[in-house]
Amino acid sequence: MEEEIGKITHFFSKINVGVLEITKGNVRIGDTIHIKGHTTDYYQKVQSMQVEHVSVELAEEGMQVGLKVESSVREGDMVFKVTEV
Repeated sequence: MEEEIGKITHFFSKINVGVLEITKGNVRIGDTIHIKGHTTDYYQKVQSMQVEHVSVELAEEGMQVGLKVESSVREGDMVFKVTEV
């Protein structure tokens, strides 16, 4: 099952980091997320998140976090948290 948690607002291609704006719920290190957009559609485990260059374990609604991504993402891509059934 998947729950929408936010969207990508920026992508830094040189360091493979997407900025995730969390609009609902939360995400923590170790969670599996699904990033889906026009040309983006893949799953990954969250391994690294930062706020203002400081590592964080948990990101909650209203926060913008830098998220290390395994592949390119685009502005507007939706991000879903994968939950066990």
